Amino acid sequence: MRLIFLSVFSTLCSCAWMPFVGPATDAQEIVEDETSEQILYRRANTSLKTGNYSLGINRLQQLEARFPFGRYAEQGQLELIYAHYMSVDLESVEASADRFIRLHPQHPNVDYAYYMRGLAAFTGNRSVLDRFFGGEESRRDMSGAEVAFAYFSEFLNRFPDSEYAKDAHQRMVYLRNLLAQAEVDIASYYLSRDAHVAAANRARAVVENYSKTPSVPEALAILIESNYKLGLTEAANDSLRVLAMNYPDYRAFDENGNLILEEAIANRDRSWINIMTFGLVDRPNVPPPLQISQPDTGVPNSLQTDTQESISDPAPKKPWYRRILG
Repeated sequence: MRLIFLSVFSTLCSCAWMPFVGPATDAQEIVEDETSEQILYRRANTSLKTGNYSLGINRLQQLEARFPFGRYAEQGQLELIYAHYMSVDLESVEASADRFIRLHPQHPNVDYAYYMRGLAAFTGNRSVLDRFFGGEESRRDMSGAEVAFAYFSEFLNRFPDSEYAKDAHQRMVYLRNLLAQAEVDIASYYLSRDAHVAAANRARAVVENYSKTPSVPEALAILIESNYKLGLTEAANDSLRVLAMNYPDYRAFDENGNLILEEAIANRDRSWINIMTFGLVDRPNVPPPLQISQPDTGVPNSLQTDTQESISDPAPKKPWYRRILG
């Protein structure tokens, strides 16, 4: 009888410390659930170091579920952000980073969460096909790039001395150049559709908002062409003067300082009829070489040296069947 009592007592005690497991749980999962916080964290860390990120994520989630206020809870949440990123689960990266920022705004390593949130948006800006086949990034949807730029900007404003600040700044420079080039591509498309006002607005936005990017001279050239075709000769001349002063080596300037837009317009505005006839029919409407008109100095016109011809009014565009030979 005493032996039976001891057997029943030992069974009840074992049930008191054994965690609840579902009916489909195997013996290995039961052993892992029985481990301490330190061992569970060590196993999760080992999984991450060996590249088994799915198992590492599993163990880190178990760690947080079992020890939400334990010694390794906050560190585990940070490593979970990293594990999601290495698994290319970018939405989970942003969600985990947002959660950590919300729960631990004063944590000494919260800058890592801000940085990883921006890095996830930066990486997500490129699709899987783009990673394998390339393509012009500036011609894709720029919403992801704008989000990444905003995240990195917030990160640098909050943590200018962070160890990740240099990398974030370099990525912001890249994103700024990308966004500027995207605006230029849109402006160029508007020009090809004869939407000159929209093209001028896009080009002006690049000059005003992305003044230190490599896309500014191209934006100025589009602004010049748009204003010229709109008949705004004074505005076109002002933009031409800015382009010549700041970018004298721009590729569309000839040896005399004239702005030649023929090549750019021919490559952009060629119709299928023009292509099929090897350029003989439906030639694009190309303005003449544009020269800077010097500002009025108060000297009578008869005494001014006639060395440069100012921008003249654009000629009306002829129909394609009237432009067979140009």
